[in-house]
Amino acid sequence: MKKSRGLINEKELSREFGAEHSVPVLIRSTYSKFLPLLRLRRAAEILLRSIGRSGTELSILLVDDAEMMQLNRQWLRRSCSTNVISFSQHGDDFRQPDNDLLGDVVISVDTARLESANAGVELGQRLEELLVHGLVHLLGEDHELGPVEAERMKCKEQALLSALYKELRMADLCINIDHVATVRQARGTTEPDPVTAAGIVEMAGADGIVVHLREDRRHIQDRDVRLLRQTIKTRLTLEMAATEEMIGIASDIRPDIVTLVPEGREELTTEGGLDVVTLEKQLTTAVTRLHDANIPVSLFVDPERDQIMAAKQTGADCIEIHTGLYADAPSSKIQDREFEKIVAMARAAMDLDLRVHAGHGLNYRNTARLAAVSEIQEFSIGHAVIGRAVLVGLERAVREMLSLVQKGYLE
Repeated sequence: MKKSRGLINEKELSREFGAEHSVPVLIRSTYSKFLPLLRLRRAAEILLRSIGRSGTELSILLVDDAEMMQLNRQWLRRSCSTNVISFSQHGDDFRQPDNDLLGDVVISVDTARLESANAGVELGQRLEELLVHGLVHLLGEDHELGPVEAERMKCKEQALLSALYKELRMADLCINIDHVATVRQARGTTEPDPVTAAGIVEMAGADGIVVHLREDRRHIQDRDVRLLRQTIKTRLTLEMAATEEMIGIASDIRPDIVTLVPEGREELTTEGGLDVVTLEKQLTTAVTRLHDANIPVSLFVDPERDQIMAAKQTGADCIEIHTGLYADAPSSKIQDREFEKIVAMARAAMDLDLRVHAGHGLNYRNTARLAAVSEIQEFSIGHAVIGRAVLVGLERAVREMLSLVQKGYLE
């Protein structure tokens, strides 16, 4: 049902969720339990883009059955709770292209929980389905007008859900170019230049560049990070230890995101995730300082529930799941077990409103399977791509990996 009524105050939402989320998707929850708001926001943004309304404001309100019943009674004169109600911001003028306010979708989480349990699906999935139903109402469809209208609305919902789940499977690919610098440092010369390599990687279609500025400067140098910040057109991820020196460098250079990683001088590469449980206080301080510099923060963690819960407590925006045990599994049985662990922990992180990245040891044989996991939104892959680039060229190596990640070889 549609009703012309704005239920969400933009200023109030900006205070609650941050000014960067003021448009086009506003989400507010009066529900007492934690909900996957980030997942729902991402779904809403994809849906708006798929209908050509990415510049249109959509408000989502999550309530319990009691509040939904009150809204039904107040606006629709119904003395019952429903799973979703839509309130148009502009009456019958929803078809006008210059409208920048679409309306409100109100979802009863109590009812959604019951429906998801009965259908054997995740709560997050059912919330997405109800969001689609409410959005189609805002676009002018109403299944209560008759069988023809109901069938038309159903077809539109199915089309939107197909578009949503197709895009949710398409994770970003960021290329780690550390090993371009490794070759350069082996001879102590100026070539190959990782900054030049980054340009080729971007032209090949990658979504971002990743570098690890280590305390021992064994490959990437300060000069590289500064030039990359000035030249790349996508986004820059800076991997680093949570030290005073590195926090200062990051605050000065301002990468698009920092990934905090463990670091040992004797290791060839990062060998495992952060022990966030043990280091929670130190990491919380680092996250806070980076946030003060307006830098989002990701924590590199093993796929373990206690580590992910601790990561949430630090205030981090994101986790990167360490995929090394999956990538290096000595048997298919062990790899299957590690895969299921990654999937479960990616879902757990998403439910905690953490963005989910994955990386370490991924190559052209084991990435496609993970690319089918919709909760993983970004892959960080380096060694395999740089190694293949020696044989086929950097641009082709990136394109081949990009194809695996984007298409996922899902079937």
